[in-house]
Amino acid sequence: MDILLKNLVYLWLLVPVLMIVFYSTVLQMLGIIIVPEDKIGLVTKKFVLFGEKMSLPEGKIIAMKGEPGYQAKTLAAGIYYCLWPWQYDVKLQDFTVIPSGKVGLISAKDGITLPINRLLGSSVECDSYQDAEKFLTNNGFKGRQVRMLVNGTYKINTHLFDVAIADLTQIPADNVGIVITNDGAPLPLGEIAGKPIEGHNNFQDFDKFVELGGSKGLQPQVLQSGTYALNPWAVKLEVVQMTVISIGHVGVVVSYVGDEGVDVTGEEFKHGNLVAKGQKGVQYDILEPGKYAVNPKTTKVVEIPTTNIVLNWADSRTESHNLDQNLSTITVRSQDGFSFNLDVSQIIHIPMKDAPKVVARFGDMNNLVSQVLEPTIGNYFRNSAQAQDVISFLNNRSERQAEAKKYIDTVLKEYDVKGVDSLIGDIVPPEAIMKTLSERKIAAEQVITYGAQKKSEEVRQQLEKEKAIADMQPEVVKATQNVEISERSANAEIKRTEGVAKSIELKANAEAAATKMTADAEAHRIKVTGDAESSKILSIGKSTAEAYNLQVKAMGSDNFAKFKITESIGQNKIEIMPKILIGGNENGGPMNGLLAMKLMESMDVASVTADKKEE
Repeated sequence: MDILLKNLVYLWLLVPVLMIVFYSTVLQMLGIIIVPEDKIGLVTKKFVLFGEKMSLPEGKIIAMKGEPGYQAKTLAAGIYYCLWPWQYDVKLQDFTVIPSGKVGLISAKDGITLPINRLLGSSVECDSYQDAEKFLTNNGFKGRQVRMLVNGTYKINTHLFDVAIADLTQIPADNVGIVITNDGAPLPLGEIAGKPIEGHNNFQDFDKFVELGGSKGLQPQVLQSGTYALNPWAVKLEVVQMTVISIGHVGVVVSYVGDEGVDVTGEEFKHGNLVAKGQKGVQYDILEPGKYAVNPKTTKVVEIPTTNIVLNWADSRTESHNLDQNLSTITVRSQDGFSFNLDVSQIIHIPMKDAPKVVARFGDMNNLVSQVLEPTIGNYFRNSAQAQDVISFLNNRSERQAEAKKYIDTVLKEYDVKGVDSLIGDIVPPEAIMKTLSERKIAAEQVITYGAQKKSEEVRQQLEKEKAIADMQPEVVKATQNVEISERSANAEIKRTEGVAKSIELKANAEAAATKMTADAEAHRIKVTGDAESSKILSIGKSTAEAYNLQVKAMGSDNFAKFKITESIGQNKIEIMPKILIGGNENGGPMNGLLAMKLMESMDVASVTADKKEE
C-alpha cells in the first residue's frame, strides 16, 4: 500500500514536467519560442528561402544578414514567433558569470584578421562583447582580445566568443612585479626595455598602453604590492622581492635604460661617468637604507657598505660579508733569507658621497678588493719583510703596523677609499727562530714567575708577621699598660726622689758650707803651725848639718860613719849576737841546725798567736 502511494506521489510530480515538455514541443512545432529571464537564445539558421543569400562569405562563421549558420543576433528574454523548427535551431544559453576575484578572457571566432605585428585584438564598442553584431560591424578582430570581462553577469553569444576564466593578479607585500608585455610596438634598436609609458592604469588598460606607443617586451615600470586585473595574454608578470638597502650601506644605481647620460663629475674624475637620475649609466644619486621598488632587469643596485669594513688576509678567518673569502695568509721572506707566514687585517671605509665613484671605477666591492687591496697590501708587507731580519720584524711589530697604516691609507685615497687601520695578526716564523724566541720567552716568563713567587713569599711572610703581631696584641696592650703604669710609678718615684735629693742637696750644701768654714779655719791654723814648725825644723836642720860638717872635718868621713852606726845600735838596743847559736855534729850536720832553727820560728809564731788571742 505504501509503495503504491509513493508511486502516485511521484506520478503527480512528473505531470507538470511532462506538461511543460509537451507544451514546449507543441509550441516549437508551431514556431513559438519562449526565452526565460535567466537565459538567452542562440539561433542557428539551417537553410534559406528563395531570394536570400545562400551562404556566408568565405572565412565567416557568423551570419549578420540572414545567411545560414550561426546568427550574430541572440534572443533576449521573451516570446518569439515564426521560428519554425525545420528552419531554425534555438538553443537556450545560460548567462556568462565572472566570479569575484576573476576576470573573463575573450577570444573571438570571427572578425577581421589581426595585423602581422599584433597578437591581441584591440577593443571595439560592443557592449562588453554582449552585442556580436556591433563587434563585427565595428571591425572587431578575430582571435584573443585585449579587453577582459570583470566581475559580473554577461549575455555572451558563445557562437562567436569563447570565455576563459582567469585569476586576478596578486603581488604580495614587500614584492614587485616585473612586467613583460606580449603585444605592442617593437623595441627600439639597441634597447633592452621599452620606454616608460604613463596613463594605462598599471597595464590594466592595455589598449591605452598600446595606443600610447607602448613597446612589446620588458618594461622599466614595476607593479608594487596589490591586486591587478591584468590580461595574462597581454602581460606576463614575474614577482620578485623589493630591493633592500641595509643599515650601514648605500645603494648605487646602475641603470641599463634611459636617455644617454651626461657626466656630472667634471674633469677631475677620469675613471668613469656619473649621470643624473633617470639616465643610462652609474647614477650620482644614491639610495639610502630602506626598501625600493626597483626593476632588477633594467636597473642594478650595487650595495656599498659605508661602515668600517674588515678584510682578513688569513687562511682560517673570513668575515660575514665574504669580501675576503679569496684572501689568504701572506708568505714573506726576510732579509736573512727566512720565509714565514703573516696574517694581516685591513680596515677600510668608503664615504657615502664617494660610493658612486667606487662603482664607476671598479663595478663592485669584490673588484676593489681583488684589483687594489689584495696586491697593495700583499706587496707592501713582502717588501717590508725583505728590508729586515725575522727577529727585527717580530720585535718591531708596532712600528710595522704604523708604517703600513700610513702607506696604505695614502694609496687608497687615490681610489676614493679611506684606510682606517692596518693590523698585523699571527706571525708564524721559521721553526728555528720560533724555538729561539720560545726559549727567550720561557726564560722571561720564568723570571716573572720567580719574581711573582718571591713577592708572594714576601706577602706571606708579611701576613704571618702581621698575624703574629695581631696574636700578640693583647699582650702588647697589657705590656703597654704595664709600661704606662711603671712609667707613672717611676715618675712618681722620680718626683719623690727628686724631693729627697733636693732636701739632701740643701742639707749637704749647708753642711758643706759649714765644713768649708771649719776646714778654712783649720787650714789656716795648720798653715800657721806648719810655718812655725818648718822654721824650727829648718833651724835645727841647719844647726845639725853644720855640726855634722864640723864632726866630719874633725873625725874624717869613715870614722864619722862608723861612729854614727855604733851610736844608732846603742840607742835602738839592736842585738848583735843571736840568742841561740845553732851548730852541727858529725851525725846531723848543717841540716840539723836548720831544722832546729825552723822549729824555733814555729814556736815563736805560736807564742805570738797565743799572745794575740789573749789580748
